[in-house]
Amino acid sequence: MRERQRITARRSELDAPAARLTERLQEVRVEWEELALAELVLNRLAEQAQADAEAVAPVSAKAAGRAVLLIPHRNDAADGDALPCDHRKILAIVREADGPVQARAVASGWPGRAGARRAGAAAGEDDQARRPRPAAEAP
Repeated sequence: MRERQRITARRSELDAPAARLTERLQEVRVEWEELALAELVLNRLAEQAQADAEAVAPVSAKAAGRAVLLIPHRNDAADGDALPCDHRKILAIVREADGPVQARAVASGWPGRAGARRAGAAAGEDDQARRPRPAAEAP
């Protein structure tokens, strides 16, 4: 009989710590579930950011009836590799200059375009003469 009383007394002593541990376990489980959800959200955001970064390819559009490339969204690439070919050429011309560069200097440094504007002007052409006229204005 004495053994039963001792066992019952010990079980009563352990009830309070067991209740505290059960409560603490519940708190830990809630925090664990919150962290698992946060990890899932971060993984999806990282996947989305990677997909967005991969989707930043040059986009073609039409301007004045010509196909042109749109400038891609800015990213952390400092070397200009994400830029379309023409933009990389402009960037190279600007980097080779000693200081600020005017558009005229970029145009004169463009491959196959050096002096094209001046040659037309020297021959007596101006911008108006080179533009096609609507049928009503044609001579």
